[in-house]
Amino acid sequence: MTEDLYKQKRSLELRWQLEYEQEGKYTLNMVDIDNTIKGIITEIKIEERRIADVENAVQNSAPEVSVAT
Repeated sequence: MTEDLYKQKRSLELRWQLEYEQEGKYTLNMVDIDNTIKGIITEIKIEERRIADVENAVQNSAPEVSVAT
């Protein structure tokens, strides 16, 4: 999931750069691209935090021991 978000972010960054090179100035379309990139960065942070929380929960969980009788 995060890989897809990183790819999407990179694609938007390239689109932003292309727009800047074509126009030579900061345009309203670039503002929209910037806002979309900010949203994706937020999604990336949320997803990475969720993954870290799951990993921490697994590492901190107490092992269960079963004693066969």
